[in-house]
Amino acid sequence: MVVPLIATSPPAPPPPLLPCPAEAGWELVAGARLPRRGADGAPLGGYSAASYRSDSDVLLLLSDAPRGRVDAWSGVKQLGRVPLRPLFQLELKGSPQAPLPAEIDAEGLVVLGERLWMASEGRRSAARPAQLLAFERSSGQLRRAYPLPADWQPAPGRGLAANQGPESLALWRRPGRTDVLLMAAESPLQQDPPAQVRLLGWSLEPTGPKARALARLAIPAGEGWGVTDLLVVDASGPSPGLLALLRRFQAPARWQVLLAHYPLPGEGADPEAALEPIQQWDLIAAGLPPDNWEALTPGPVRADGRPTLLLASDDNFSALQDNHLALLAPRRSQPCPPQR
Repeated sequence: MVVPLIATSPPAPPPPLLPCPAEAGWELVAGARLPRRGADGAPLGGYSAASYRSDSDVLLLLSDAPRGRVDAWSGVKQLGRVPLRPLFQLELKGSPQAPLPAEIDAEGLVVLGERLWMASEGRRSAARPAQLLAFERSSGQLRRAYPLPADWQPAPGRGLAANQGPESLALWRRPGRTDVLLMAAESPLQQDPPAQVRLLGWSLEPTGPKARALARLAIPAGEGWGVTDLLVVDASGPSPGLLALLRRFQAPARWQVLLAHYPLPGEGADPEAALEPIQQWDLIAAGLPPDNWEALTPGPVRADGRPTLLLASDDNFSALQDNHLALLAPRRSQPCPPQR
């Protein structure tokens, strides 16, 4: 029997997600740590992306274990009150038509119909290229790997730096339009200005995904800042936007985590133009434990009607870090309009 990962029908539109006014910020309403080992004693962790469905209360966490794995959990609606319940694990594997490399470093995750779309972080080598990967939802079998555009490929003084992305993937849906997967580099490409990361759009055409440069995201200046996940917000509203999870590590043990709200690039936008954040929030100041926060997905709606963001951290399989989960709810106050 094949265990379904997640419902395939589209979820109901969530209420408006952002704080209002923006300066009101976010409230940490629940948090928990996941166990380091499963019931079989095998290590858990390395969670680098997430996808949550409120109607089934199923959370999928993508592990960047060498060949990749999806762990399914239930109980997010009771986060912090009762332990999450493990449901099943889906091991990722190759097929004769699409062999899976020995190590893929799976990062971003989008669940769409019968496909699991993932971003694979590269190492500037043929053995570990950065790619867009399409897996079967039911079996975890790789259907096809798509190379990144030429500008992103390793060449002298050009392309993604080793272990610098892509780490993010988000779905952009518009009525009457082809679905687009949004992917950002973690840090600037080697040929690009500092503090700008490229935003790529994969149009999911019937013949397969087609990549197009959309814009660049302006990120904080300073060594170590990078984009770890993306999320399209208020997609059905008049002003849809893009949330980016930004992370910085400074030795020996200092973490910084920001959530930045960007406009989505319009038709005909200059792909080399840098989009400045409309607003950004310090999530450590909002209550997140200092750690390696990498995953971002909409969470369940609270009893008071507020939506939530669900975040997960990647412990890197290290005893010095943890697999945290956190629910953030937007603060709202007058004179903001009531939620729809």
